[in-house]
Amino acid sequence: MAAIGSEFTLRLLTDAGLSAGMRVVDVGCGTGDVALIARDLVGDTGEVVGIDREEAPLEAARARARDAGLANVSFSRGDMTEVSEALGTFDAIVGRRVLMYQPDSVRAVAKVADVLRPGGLVVFHEHDTTMVPAALETMPLHRRVQSWMQETIAREGADVHMGFHLHNVLTQAGLMVEHVRAEAIVQTPGQPYAVAGIIRAILPRIVAHGVASEDEIGIDTLEQRLDAERLGTNATYVGDMMFGAWARKPG
Repeated sequence: MAAIGSEFTLRLLTDAGLSAGMRVVDVGCGTGDVALIARDLVGDTGEVVGIDREEAPLEAARARARDAGLANVSFSRGDMTEVSEALGTFDAIVGRRVLMYQPDSVRAVAKVADVLRPGGLVVFHEHDTTMVPAALETMPLHRRVQSWMQETIAREGADVHMGFHLHNVLTQAGLMVEHVRAEAIVQTPGQPYAVAGIIRAILPRIVAHGVASEDEIGIDTLEQRLDAERLGTNATYVGDMMFGAWARKPG
């Protein structure tokens, strides 16, 4: 199953101009979702390097690349503010849900741009978790689930408004912003969203930060209860807002 937001990411990277033959670095790559999307766009003649601070997701990313037989995708441990010059110069920098976790996002973008060639692309996919949820009907479970996610990332120190801040962050980092877009994630009775899967993935973090208990969440039945709430109200629900932006390095 495709990762959450992958279709949006693909359109964003395509429209920004990622194309065959480009060298791309994916910062905060995790298990490699965005890196593999970028690889499809740069093709056999390009190259993608993924960077992350944690070794466990990097190992998963390497395994995915090996299983797919992709020789021109590699993954290295590191921070986006300390990309090694030994990796060379890149045509594009990409990232998803990574700027929101930077203590100083302007500095982080400015530092990683050091390895970008003049005129190169910077493309980020971020979220704003506060301007939604939205629905015409009362949907208490959906709103409660959304609040668990919002509160958890807020307690982790993330910038929950990074989507709205993208333009200013890129500009203040010395880049020339070319485009900013946003897209809502919409759920209907017949069009679910894998929010229960997200909650399952971050469940230890939710509990560790005291946002909700495992008994409150009831993860084993959460998806069915969410589906039942939408079906019972015949409702449309907007649960998240994705932002994307691309900019160029001067020169």
